Amino acid sequence: MKLFQQLNSLATEKRNQNSMKIDVASINEILHIINNEDKTIAFAIENEIPKIEKAVKLIVNAFQNGGRLIYVGAGTSGRLGVLDAAECVPTFGVNKNLISGIIAGGKNALIQSIEGAEDNEPQAKKDLSAKKISHKDVVCGIAASIRTPYVNSAIGFAKQKKAKIIFITTNSRKIYSQKHFSNLHKNVDIAICVDVGSEVITGSTRMKSGTAQKMVLNMLSTSSMIRIGKVYENIMVDLKLNNKKLTERAKKILITILNITYGEAESLLEEANGNVKVAIVMKKKNVSQKKAIELLKAANEFIRKIFYF
Repeated sequence: MKLFQQLNSLATEKRNQNSMKIDVASINEILHIINNEDKTIAFAIENEIPKIEKAVKLIVNAFQNGGRLIYVGAGTSGRLGVLDAAECVPTFGVNKNLISGIIAGGKNALIQSIEGAEDNEPQAKKDLSAKKISHKDVVCGIAASIRTPYVNSAIGFAKQKKAKIIFITTNSRKIYSQKHFSNLHKNVDIAICVDVGSEVITGSTRMKSGTAQKMVLNMLSTSSMIRIGKVYENIMVDLKLNNKKLTERAKKILITILNITYGEAESLLEEANGNVKVAIVMKKKNVSQKKAIELLKAANEFIRKIFYF
């Protein structure tokens, strides 16, 4: 009965009046209904930017002081967390341990539904314990419904380890603030409550909720990467050349930023030992690879700062 009452209070579990006749709609009408609902998501996220900003500051502080960001979720929320973490490695050239994701049910849950895993509170503690959480880290719980046991258990464990806690839900702050979520409140440092309203298909939180979560995670990780020097102008310059596509992308970056030829970019990249940032500094400052590395270190890896020395 308690769980029923909790679920009944969630906006994401209520019926959407705009899609009441979707079962008899034409394909074109179905698509417009979904699209019109999706259009509201960015505005809902805009309302939470002050909270997202505070969350980014927590993450950046952790990165600058030897800490990590760890996403925790179940189902769609968990998959999105693992995805965002995984994509930061090739995009920004970070160590895979700097940002990671944990999903209820483990790796198998990434490719098939293991719905019962979201209720396994003891396993959440085991999974997070394996990460050796400390006060330096930030743990970000992701749960559309707020009450997901696996996520809440992980958050409670992380708080005991003095980690900073971010929580992302797609229900309103008013719903999040209800008394039956009070155990969660005491453990969360920053709650991001994106009020997406009811889903097109009642309770299908892989839809608007999933889209909102993906957008917020993009904002958290990308903004944090920018603030630790992984971007120059609006170009990712710390990518690792792990395949042919990335190698060619690196050359294009050098051509774009330095206004040089393809051949010059190829030679410069080789001279910089495949490091795009080093190559940029070498060319712009007319210095050796060793000196470029020294300049980057002195500028805390921010290329722009070097040009003011």
